[in-house]
Amino acid sequence: MKKINIDLIAGARPNFMKIASIINAISQKSLKNKISYRLIHTGQHYDANMSESFFEQLNIPNPHYNLESGSGSQAEQTSRIMIGYEKILKNQNVDCCLVVGDVTSTLACSIVAKKLNIKVAHVEAGIRSGDMAMPEEINRIVTDSISDYFFTTSDNANKSLLAQGANPKNIFFVGNTMIDTLLANKPNFSKPSIWDKAKLKDKQYLIMTLHRPANVDNSLRLKSFVMETINNSNEKPIIFPMHPRTKKQFSKLGINNSNFYTIEPLGYFEFNYLVERCMAVITDSGGITEETTVMDVPCMTLRDNTERPETIEMGTNMLLGTNPSAIKPALKELFSGSWKSGSIPPLWDGKAGQRIAEHLIKIFK
Repeated sequence: MKKINIDLIAGARPNFMKIASIINAISQKSLKNKISYRLIHTGQHYDANMSESFFEQLNIPNPHYNLESGSGSQAEQTSRIMIGYEKILKNQNVDCCLVVGDVTSTLACSIVAKKLNIKVAHVEAGIRSGDMAMPEEINRIVTDSISDYFFTTSDNANKSLLAQGANPKNIFFVGNTMIDTLLANKPNFSKPSIWDKAKLKDKQYLIMTLHRPANVDNSLRLKSFVMETINNSNEKPIIFPMHPRTKKQFSKLGINNSNFYTIEPLGYFEFNYLVERCMAVITDSGGITEETTVMDVPCMTLRDNTERPETIEMGTNMLLGTNPSAIKPALKELFSGSWKSGSIPPLWDGKAGQRIAEHLIKIFK
């Protein structure tokens, strides 16, 4: 049996969380099944604090290549990633380019591979928000339109792919690799310093995260979100790990409240320690809605749409929209004890990476 060579593409921090369990699964099967991988870090997001400790925490080896694409406009980033990845592929053989999620790196590397007649597999294929104003939605649609194999997290994603015309034989419902990483690392969650500083207690505080441009670039909108949360929080502490983009706008607002704590972004173990023990999360993140669903933590999403409807249909998430006035009734429902109960979506069981590796072996052996 010939050796199967897989390129694993990751460019942003969430990508590494999604790909960690796939790396682990391929490593476990490498000797018996002659499958190997190269980890390609596109350098789309670079964080010096992430490089060593983050990889060590999630048991991710150092990348085989770092394209060091850096920051810039989407066109600039895309072009640098494409040029860098093309150079690698022209010099070395690979059977499959596996991309995850919906970032610029996902789109760029899938195009390069496909044009060089290399098979493309997309992890988290088929998720859709229906919002073409989101760059991520464009990345999802284009990547799925040229992918050969689709690894999905939900039946909703399967239906989207079938509607797009994907071959049903190439759609594999495997579960959620982000949840693999979450479940594998729960024993490692660690208490951040804010726990003692703010004198936090289990289920007696809120977490807030906002980073989407539509929510944070407008200072008046950002202020309205924050003040609505503060004014209706029943004086519960609010912990806000602040994205640099958000921090830049927030510094102009002059908000000062003894129960509102802004902190630097936390590591994976520290942030999820807080999420697991909080009363609720108020966010505009997609990934957090998945994690709160599995941890049975109420979640309020400040977006008009979501590409993860299963977190609402089955999980603990509620889509509030982008009108700040929706926060008050949602918090009232939370404090009354009537927040909906959730369940864990099918195959979100910590074994998605194993299923992906098994499918890759069957496809390419």
